[in-house]
Amino acid sequence: MSGAFLEHVNVTVSDPEATAKRLKDWFNWEVRWQGDSLGGGITYHIGNETSYIAAYNPPKETAAMPGESYGIRGGLNHIAVVVDDLDATEALIKAGGYVTKNHADYEPGRRFYFDDDDGIEFEVVSYA
Repeated sequence: MSGAFLEHVNVTVSDPEATAKRLKDWFNWEVRWQGDSLGGGITYHIGNETSYIAAYNPPKETAAMPGESYGIRGGLNHIAVVVDDLDATEALIKAGGYVTKNHADYEPGRRFYFDDDDGIEFEVVSYA
């Protein structure tokens, strides 16, 4: 068994502060760091004591790329988050106006997916 683990994922978003607030509300995470970053952009690190999402925004306006990432080499397909209470987390996400999809019960857990404001697909899974 390796001692390696995934520390963070860095994604470009339209509003790092708003992304941080949503991730905090949905998953009870905290902002670990925020500040100036690459090329005059701004980044928020949102997560727990072992891992986080780095939500980055460059200094110049960017547009989302059309199409689906699964067909693009190097594309971000989705970010998966493990939660204790899948139903309660889904209720929080739906209360924010997000549509959940692709629900599945499978061994050893249950899951659903949704897209955030920037078109980033999240998978939410529970093994409880």
